[in-house]
Amino acid sequence: MFSYLAHRRACATKRKEREDRIGSLPPQFHAPIFAEERRLLARPASEVISSVQAGSLSPSEVLLAYSKKALKAHAATNCLTEVLIAKAEGWAKTCNTAGPLAGMPVSLKDTVGVEGEDSCIGYSAWVGKPMRKDSALIRLLKDAGAIPFVKTNVPITLLSFESANDVFGRSTNPHGKDYSPGGSTGGEAALLAYGGSRLGIGTDVAGSVRAPAHFSGVYTIKASMHRFLKSGNATSMPGQEGIPAVYSPMTRTLEDLETFWRAIMSMKPWEYDHSVLPIPWREIDLASGKPIRWGVLWDDGVVAPSPACKRALEIVVSELTSRGHEVVVIEPPSPYDGLKLGSQLLLAEAGVYEVHFPKLLLTLLSSGKVSTRPIRWGESNDPGVYEARIMFAMPRFVKRLYAWYLRHIKRDETYAGLVENWSEKTVEEYLGLIAEREGYRERWFHKLHDEAFDFILTVPNALPATPHGGMKTGFKACGYTFLWNILDYTAGVLPVTHVDKALDGLDKFTPRNTIERDMYKMYDATKMHGLPVGVQVVGKRLEEEKVLEGMKVIESLLKDAGKAYTLLDPVD
Repeated sequence: MFSYLAHRRACATKRKEREDRIGSLPPQFHAPIFAEERRLLARPASEVISSVQAGSLSPSEVLLAYSKKALKAHAATNCLTEVLIAKAEGWAKTCNTAGPLAGMPVSLKDTVGVEGEDSCIGYSAWVGKPMRKDSALIRLLKDAGAIPFVKTNVPITLLSFESANDVFGRSTNPHGKDYSPGGSTGGEAALLAYGGSRLGIGTDVAGSVRAPAHFSGVYTIKASMHRFLKSGNATSMPGQEGIPAVYSPMTRTLEDLETFWRAIMSMKPWEYDHSVLPIPWREIDLASGKPIRWGVLWDDGVVAPSPACKRALEIVVSELTSRGHEVVVIEPPSPYDGLKLGSQLLLAEAGVYEVHFPKLLLTLLSSGKVSTRPIRWGESNDPGVYEARIMFAMPRFVKRLYAWYLRHIKRDETYAGLVENWSEKTVEEYLGLIAEREGYRERWFHKLHDEAFDFILTVPNALPATPHGGMKTGFKACGYTFLWNILDYTAGVLPVTHVDKALDGLDKFTPRNTIERDMYKMYDATKMHGLPVGVQVVGKRLEEEKVLEGMKVIESLLKDAGKAYTLLDPVD
């Protein structure tokens, strides 16, 4: 009971702090967005930076415009957590106006460590525990002239494609309030899509920058391990190295994405963070080299892409093919094998599961359950994590019986193969999984090397944005993004089109397994009409520059064909 009361107090305190920080801002931050500010907000980040460097635009002017837009985005989507605008006013006056990010506001996932600010990531127990110093990333951004100005919402535990928690509430998709903006970097995606920021930072362990980019219609490139700064930030799973999370930029446009990546790499991030490899930005020229060979993964064997997502991929494949690119169907090592392996590694410590009865809450705990340990009595968990933890914490003999039922009665080998291996691992079992991971990576390495693939094209998710609460059953269907974390491949997402109820309706469909059935229960092209749909561009390890160039090829072809993606431009 005391834990529950402390939870309620912490949530109320944090929300009041956010409201007070917004309400106490000077009157100009609450004024309408004027025409000159709209023009500023429409300019690419590179132009704004150049104007600040030239002295024709002040960082304070830029901060004011983006802060006003960010507050409107928050009012529409509940995307913000920590509002740093008052501090940012001071940083704007003293920022490095000669730096590669001079005067440019940067938004941050709530995990990012900023001195004196909480990074509670939705846990009420972590409210009121500010970071003691800036993370390596914040120190680099400030040295580059950037102005951190807001932090953005996440799901509790960071293990969901939704972004909701009791501390800050639920973030919504700016394209449709009944749908998720994605997760775990969902608040960031909502802010970028709305136009309240151009440059943002997120993290990704199973798709947490790419699913939000797909759901909300923005751009990102998930870095490979050790390419981007990571040290000094909050996390829900410290020490989890089986499938490590990576920090990565997210932006409003592809041009902004290149600007952001280049600026950060120009600052030599390996001199700020011990974990970053000393690899400067490399110039890639796809036009003058050998012909580009694209492999297409149409189906991961678990959940077939919905009509809207398949159509987006078809648009890209059609444009590439019509311009003479070599595009072939790839027959890769089993993505399903990767899903089985990755899910065991990511949640090797199993978890907490709660069984709710009408008047009883029975919580069964076992040791070392990292991501759920901070959750207080009565605090809401993400519905997908809740379901996953139940499965992982069940006694093994119960899981074996359930797997037998799925395999022999329901004829569902796919789900049975996952369930039977979901359990807490011993050290010996964990090391065995690491060895399997390396063997799986080797199989993929030889596939791409022997068949000379430059890129793999696929969908970022089987569905467009999922409805709120959809992760209760949808948590099992992250394979289209999670695969590339398991392999540690660089993977980018760019928006291509929007759901069209006239084109993307679902004909008669027979699901192949429980996971596919549960996902397709959420698909409704009429209700989803207008939601963004993206495509994923995958390269090999540490090929961030090359993936960016591949994304530029695709976007250029779409523009030439009159099929350019239209960004959301809300009328405030």
